[in-house]
Amino acid sequence: MSETRSTNEEKKKPPLNGRRAIPSNNSNDEENEVPEIEAFGLIPRGFNPKDYLRVVDIHMFKEPHEINKQQHHTDKYYNPKLIVRRGQIFQIQIDFNRPYRPETDQFWLEYLIGRYPQQNKGTYIPILVGNVLKDGEWGAKITHKENNSIQLSIMSSATCIVGKFRLYIAVWTPFGIIRTQRNSATDTYILFNPWCQQDAVYLDDEKEREEYVLNDVGIVFHGNINDIKLRSWSYGQFEENILDACLFLMDKAELELSGRGNPIKICRVASAVINSRDDNGVIAGSWDNTYTYGVAPSAWTGSVDILLEYYSSKQPVRYGQCWVFAGVFNTFLRCLGIPARLITNYCSAHDNNANLQLDFFLDDEGKVDTKLTKDSVWNYHCWNEAWMTRPDLPVGFGGWQVVDGTPQETSDGMYRCGPASVQAIKHGHVCFQFDAPFVYAEVNSDIVYSRRQKNGIQVIEKIDTTHVGQLIVTKEVGGDGMMEITEEYKFQEGSEEERLALETAVMYGVKKQSTQDVYQPQTDVDMDFQVQKAVLGSDFKVTITFRNRSHNYYTVTAYLSGNIVFYTGVANECNNLSFSAKLQPSSSSAFDVVIKASEYLSDLLDQASFHFFVTAQINETGKILAMQKATVLEIPALRIKTQGELVAGKVMSVTVEFTNPLKQTLENVTLRLEGPGVLRTMKKEFRQIPANSTLIWEVKSIPRQPGLRKLIASLDSNALRHVYGELNIQIQKP
Repeated sequence: MSETRSTNEEKKKPPLNGRRAIPSNNSNDEENEVPEIEAFGLIPRGFNPKDYLRVVDIHMFKEPHEINKQQHHTDKYYNPKLIVRRGQIFQIQIDFNRPYRPETDQFWLEYLIGRYPQQNKGTYIPILVGNVLKDGEWGAKITHKENNSIQLSIMSSATCIVGKFRLYIAVWTPFGIIRTQRNSATDTYILFNPWCQQDAVYLDDEKEREEYVLNDVGIVFHGNINDIKLRSWSYGQFEENILDACLFLMDKAELELSGRGNPIKICRVASAVINSRDDNGVIAGSWDNTYTYGVAPSAWTGSVDILLEYYSSKQPVRYGQCWVFAGVFNTFLRCLGIPARLITNYCSAHDNNANLQLDFFLDDEGKVDTKLTKDSVWNYHCWNEAWMTRPDLPVGFGGWQVVDGTPQETSDGMYRCGPASVQAIKHGHVCFQFDAPFVYAEVNSDIVYSRRQKNGIQVIEKIDTTHVGQLIVTKEVGGDGMMEITEEYKFQEGSEEERLALETAVMYGVKKQSTQDVYQPQTDVDMDFQVQKAVLGSDFKVTITFRNRSHNYYTVTAYLSGNIVFYTGVANECNNLSFSAKLQPSSSSAFDVVIKASEYLSDLLDQASFHFFVTAQINETGKILAMQKATVLEIPALRIKTQGELVAGKVMSVTVEFTNPLKQTLENVTLRLEGPGVLRTMKKEFRQIPANSTLIWEVKSIPRQPGLRKLIASLDSNALRHVYGELNIQIQKP
């Protein structure tokens, strides 16, 4: 008997910690017990709490069509509780057992969060009823009295904690305080408020707020610089249980509740918890083209399935690559009310030693030495930008901040990146936290080709200063088009400002080796090559052109290496050939190489992407010309159609069609279809789709909300990935 008692007591009593009286308060989910009667001393025998003012009911006005959710732009959340944004007035109504008499009756509101509420930490907020409300500070005032009811306007602080608060109403009596019972129906979510000038995430453009906070679908740009592809992604930040799943991520990251009013802290911990490295976070990355026991990164159509699976299983969801990390991160940020957008950087440098140069080592024949070459250029890389002020940095570095949940390098011992000010990156002020040097290198590195000669000396053959960070884009505001934002990150190539930004970055410790003295390129011969646009499953050709601008007669030995690559630049060689060419003085000559489908189909990786590397040695001078380019094959799309009328609350029919373009049967095919506000993700497995045959899949659903919506579908199989389709539909009001 005594044993069980002592274990119960141990449960209640937190472990002793010599440094702090109260344990850390880092879970929004845990609660403390609040006494319903808090006596001031001995209670006299005749005391009956029912003789005093008593709360009978509390009305939260929490329906989507009611005043609170309408005014706070939270009417789209599929969540029955009250959701408001901080620093803005909301209304509640209290029904008492008799009319409220301000002269003698005294009551107040209490908002609590977490298990150890404390007033000085912002986790216990008592609010007295007053006559005036101050902008952006906690307060309450009575706006209407009728019979036994009063209506209150409540103002929350513009810097308060973001999360789910519990509400109690306390009434003062001469003998003690009487509180309402714990009632989860009155729980109140408080979110960031981009509409409020005092909020750190205030954004002053209504069109941008509608895009970066309220839009629940977006576009991911992928492919490569010469062949930009796009696909839709469903963020689904308003879908059922997503808000709770996002709050759970902050619990998982063990972010102290008192720090949850600060978007800088939230972004920093979220960039670590979005990936599973070192903290069992949301998504496990995989770049090895085998996705056994999981979903291929290309098969996901949105964030909702991933977040809900993680919220219920508490185990990393398999698998993701950069756009999946960025898509889920964007959902998290928009859901909490932080304006956010998904960015694609084409030709993104992954510089393993942050020295602002990517080193490609060639062997003495001019082929890339894959054992020595550790740096890589990703065809593209996706990250996020979040909008906030940066009071921790000098003036001028607020606004868009880079945050990146893809695990690339560690920062302060964990796989995370950001927030780094875009403005600071542009001007080379990489000393400002967090991780600016890494992002600066992603968009600004030079590619240095060097060759080890027979005597062991490394010779620099070519420096390409313009290949990396050629194009940085995001979805345009209010449409599905592409908006270029390269000049937000860097000045014009070759401009005086660009040189100054580079010098600043170097001054602040970005390593850059001096290469000018050793490197004398061949200037009178130009080399270029073009890759023919091709559909997956067909042959295509690569044309290499030399232009000899000199009066000399040259001969070259050229080497073409064709690699099937991941978008991260990691390769599988599939073609290589050498040829010699004679270059007549002052003339151009072109050479064609055919790449056969039969040679590449068996090795094709995820994104049907090729990377070609051409090096050519001019025999007379020993100099080397080098160039690299990527190309992506055209992959057929899914076709989505709807039948009948599209009305909110009524059954509609959707069909997805696909024709297999390959000369082989596709096996173990998975189709996915989703559309926020229209249908939850549906999945269907097909054993086989024979060559050239068409599959048709019909589903029924009941759309929830009227307005312009988007349906997004994907097809996944081992032989074919990155097959997408989408359809914009207008759902009518019933």
